[in-house]
Amino acid sequence: MKKVLILDIDGTLTNSEKQITPKTLEALLRIQEEGHTIILASGRPAHGVKWVSDILKLEQYGGYVLCFNGARITNVKTKEVVHQQCFPKECIAPLYEFAKKNDMGLVTYEEDHVITGTRIDDYMEFEARLNYMKLRQVDDFVSYVDFDVNKCLFTAPVDKAPALEEELVALYGEVLSIYRSEPFFIEAMPPGVDKAASLDRLFKIIGVDRKNTIACGDGFNDISMIRYAEVGVAMANAQDVVKEAADVITSKTNDEDGLLEIIDRFF
Repeated sequence: MKKVLILDIDGTLTNSEKQITPKTLEALLRIQEEGHTIILASGRPAHGVKWVSDILKLEQYGGYVLCFNGARITNVKTKEVVHQQCFPKECIAPLYEFAKKNDMGLVTYEEDHVITGTRIDDYMEFEARLNYMKLRQVDDFVSYVDFDVNKCLFTAPVDKAPALEEELVALYGEVLSIYRSEPFFIEAMPPGVDKAASLDRLFKIIGVDRKNTIACGDGFNDISMIRYAEVGVAMANAQDVVKEAADVITSKTNDEDGLLEIIDRFF
């Protein structure tokens, strides 16, 4: 029976050095050679996922990429955008004002650039480095962002982010999907966007039975797909709430080839 392996990238597929280890890469190429499918499901922008897709040879084997937590779904082989949801433009200004009022960072994405109108902080510099993108500060963020947006990202100190997330959900939770992906990142997405909902849309389009799916993750934004898949896997290094949602917890972390346990067990 052919299966679908859904992988978060940071903290799951890649180690602390943001690399895919040779052992894990070898195993993932092998299962694709055997006819199984890999889907990358990440909060990263498309530019930040490309190198991962390339090294896994998803174009050759026919994999899929969910970037922006699934706000954009791409068939890597055909380059077709299978599904896309964009940010309500009328939300840009109030979110920007919220960020300034609370001394938060706010960014969005334009091709190979991370765009901000707030002061540059360490978190957004990390986001740009992580995705091999350039960071650009603009004078008038609200006027500048006149293009289609799949995601805005708030940055905030770890001790302040939970309360700010709650406040954002209370203010905008009915018109946006808002949740943390990292302790210092708060994602603001088009309504109804999360990894589970996006996978469900994709599977209906391509005819995948959810019973043949395994989803692996470590972060807050992975909880929905871990609950959705037939087998939901939390890495040993996952947040505690992620482990609580999982069917399986690896005994080894992302720095110890923890994914190999799942590949050996289910493939």
